[in-house]
Amino acid sequence: MSEQPETVDPQAAPEAEGRPEGGADAAADDASAGSGAVGAGAGTESDDADGDSEDGDSDDLDSDHLDSADLDAEDSDAGDSDVDDAADSDDADSDAEDAVPAGPVLAVALVPGVTPTKWTRVWGQRRSDLPLRITVVAERDQEQALLDGRAQLSFVRGDVSSSALSSIHLYDEQPVAVLGREHALAAAEELDVAELAGEHLLQDPEDVPEWAAVAEELADGSRRPLPRMAGLDDAVEQVAAGVGVLIVPQSVARVHSRKDVTAVPVTGVAPSSVRLAWVTDDKGDDVEDFIGVVRGRSANTTRGTAATPKVESRAKAAKAKAREAREKAERAGGGKKKPARAKASAPAVRRTRKPRGR
Repeated sequence: MSEQPETVDPQAAPEAEGRPEGGADAAADDASAGSGAVGAGAGTESDDADGDSEDGDSDDLDSDHLDSADLDAEDSDAGDSDVDDAADSDDADSDAEDAVPAGPVLAVALVPGVTPTKWTRVWGQRRSDLPLRITVVAERDQEQALLDGRAQLSFVRGDVSSSALSSIHLYDEQPVAVLGREHALAAAEELDVAELAGEHLLQDPEDVPEWAAVAEELADGSRRPLPRMAGLDDAVEQVAAGVGVLIVPQSVARVHSRKDVTAVPVTGVAPSSVRLAWVTDDKGDDVEDFIGVVRGRSANTTRGTAATPKVESRAKAAKAKAREAREKAERAGGGKKKPARAKASAPAVRRTRKPRGR
């Protein structure tokens, strides 16, 4: 079993400036719950995506620490992830097949907790002819879902490693330390990672290299084995019991928030990123349309935008080749002389003689 419990991201639906929305509608609930279909009725509220850009911003942290008030129990349960049981992904896929109506769909995978509310809503408004099939996959399976054809697009965490995939960056998330309510550092407004050097991290140290660089238990060899944890819920349970701490993205802390734990922003740790990925060679019109929605293109420019520069380049190349051929033919034929222009003669000036005086 890996030391790192699965981390998830519940807020991946940026506003016009790339920031996640605070609320979640029916589409988001379907996504967080595991899987489902989003069709023509994927929201009736008009939500313009034109203001979105390729790179977005992460959620703003609340002025106070995150606690159970940030997310209700239903959302928290929906975001749970079982890191050590691959059957969870299979169950999610099975549920998705049951929920999806007959007919063509666009298959979209996401890691647990990602909530693409805004984008699914806009998609439902623009492409009512093609419902979305939302499937939740474990983070370790986020690329494989694309490679084996289960999904045509996937919201992934971190950079993609497969050369067969392409991706665009959506936004970054603030890392936070999840601490027990009674922890000595729980009341801090913000922590530097060095202040956590003496803590027992309930994760694989390789997943938080900034902590590993200063960790006392790694330096003196006193790090003890991690307790058995089936998923992030178990890890948070260990935090509440005072066994150790976690350093996770803000959204992960929000999904798994409890009354007996708190989350404090951490500096000195690189933010985590959320990206949209797809198989490079399978980028058809429907995939291009969805990428356009996520990037904030208008309905008139969603499809075919990426091909325009190539068309212009081919046209320029063809003109240059034709010009080169003409010049070569002229040189071979002794040169084609242009007819000399007749010099324009200056208009005659008529001089008027002054009459002689009598």
